[in-house]
Amino acid sequence: MAGDGTRIHVARGADGTIRVAAGSPVFAHDEVDAVGPDFARSVLDVAGAVLVWPVLGEPGPPVAEVHDVGRAQQWLWAVYGEPTAAAVHACATAGGEASPVPAEPGALAGDAARLGFAHWAARWWPASYTDGIAVLEPDVLGLESAALTHRCQQLFDDLGDQPDDCVPELIEEHRAGLGPLIRWWRSAPQPADTARRLEKVLRLIDDAADAAGLDGPALRELRSALERGLAGTPVDAGALFARRDGYALAAGDAPGSGGRVIARGSGTNDWRRYPPGFVDAAEDSVSWTARALGARRQMEVEVVAHVAAPVTGALLVAEVRVNGGPPSRVPLARRDDVWTGRADLDLNPHHDLPAAATAPQVEVGVLLPGFDPGAGLGGRADRDAVRALARRRLADAAQPLASADVYDTFSAPFLAETLAATATSEDY
Repeated sequence: MAGDGTRIHVARGADGTIRVAAGSPVFAHDEVDAVGPDFARSVLDVAGAVLVWPVLGEPGPPVAEVHDVGRAQQWLWAVYGEPTAAAVHACATAGGEASPVPAEPGALAGDAARLGFAHWAARWWPASYTDGIAVLEPDVLGLESAALTHRCQQLFDDLGDQPDDCVPELIEEHRAGLGPLIRWWRSAPQPADTARRLEKVLRLIDDAADAAGLDGPALRELRSALERGLAGTPVDAGALFARRDGYALAAGDAPGSGGRVIARGSGTNDWRRYPPGFVDAAEDSVSWTARALGARRQMEVEVVAHVAAPVTGALLVAEVRVNGGPPSRVPLARRDDVWTGRADLDLNPHHDLPAAATAPQVEVGVLLPGFDPGAGLGGRADRDAVRALARRRLADAAQPLASADVYDTFSAPFLAETLAATATSEDY
């Protein structure tokens, strides 16, 4: 972006934090972040700062909240350019706001943005059977994230307060994906650009494992494979990884409980209220039915499960509000491909499901107790935009890259996206 006219604004807040932002004057520190809701932004904890990029729209320099200027100076110049690094130093010394300076990003800027997006994809990728958005294979994404983190080591230091500097942990957690990744690289036929990307990631993982002192059969197999080179063995890349084929929605009979149906509808699927891998990301994944059983009023809720949703352990709940009344919670359990549950509502004059023809105002959402951050920014339009982004990236991942250099750009597909792009509609 050097020479494109982008200006970087630097200002120091009352708490001493220095904010760095591009394109417009730095906004007040107590304002809501301008880069959108949390599921529409990628975040990196780096030495002395937090970096934030908008996921939607054109990529550009991140917004930085710098809390330790001394530590941040090791990467500021490589992400924003020397003028910005000098402006941050001046703000730390004199306070106030520096004059806007030109953006002069280096190679680290693109790598950092790509790493931030990898973390975003691990948390927010809107995998959905009903929307036709394929799951990203977690071991492939995790290993590529490890490779990118190793490549971005200039962003981190040794003080241990940066959770995103986690190369050894990522390699250990996703070690099971190394063997399939190696066989994918050594397979034939495959596009030349895919082979180059695979080799680049595998060599970075090998370097990172060596630097971290990691060892084991999978890593020794990696070193041996890199020494031997390509083998040309035919293989189906999709078959190498654990895929959850045969996923069918709402298998089995619905948990009908009799009674008269008063109302039914769809709830809200707010991705922020449960961890990744629990719920299908489609907007209409949450549905409910209200029934009258004599004087009782019962709510049934069904939520389409993510293909990786846990069968045991932590259980979701549905939060139900009727006619603006206080919330009631309906425990949900995994049944085949859905989370299901039903419960009698504790009705009072302000929280009632009328027996008359008047339709009640019912709000239903799904959450994991203890994880739920509560209400926040973002709605259906934001989620639709993220779904559109995922579809575009999968469509792009199905096409060969123009050149090897394209892989080093922010918008280039991850290997996990390339793998997902080969999935058929029957897979998901």
